[in-house]
Parts: sequence; structure tokens; C-alpha cells
Amino acid sequence: MKFIVVVVVVGFVLWLMGRRRPSAPPRGRAPPLAGPLPMLRCAHCGLHLPESEAAFDVAGRAYCSAAHRIAGPR
Repeated sequence: MKFIVVVVVVGFVLWLMGRRRPSAPPRGRAPPLAGPLPMLRCAHCGLHLPESEAAFDVAGRAYCSAAHRIAGPR
């Protein structure tokens, strides 16, 4: 009798575990990734930096900081 109760309980637990499905990630498109940023070289020290972070002089040369922009190209 005890063996039948254990088998029923184990079977019930396995049945409950089988009903639980791991939550699937939501379907749909993933947001598009941003493309690579254009990199520029500092005219003073040669450091490569994204175009959005560069400081430019009147001639259009890129610098990594205002101090290097003031110092000018090497």
C-alpha cells in the first residue's frame, strides 16, 4: 500500500513539472542595433575617438579635447 502511495505522489509531482513550461521569449523583432560609429584621429596626439566626441578646429581637424585643439596639430 505504501508503495502505491509513493508512486502516485511521484507521478503527480512529475505531471506538475511537465505542465510548467519555461517562459519563451516574446516573439517579434528585436530592435535594430546601432551601426558602427565613424572614428577620427586626434591631430595632436593620434588618439582614435568617435566623431561625436571630437572637438574640431576651424580647418576641420579633429581633436580629442579642447586643450589639444588649442595646442594645434603636431
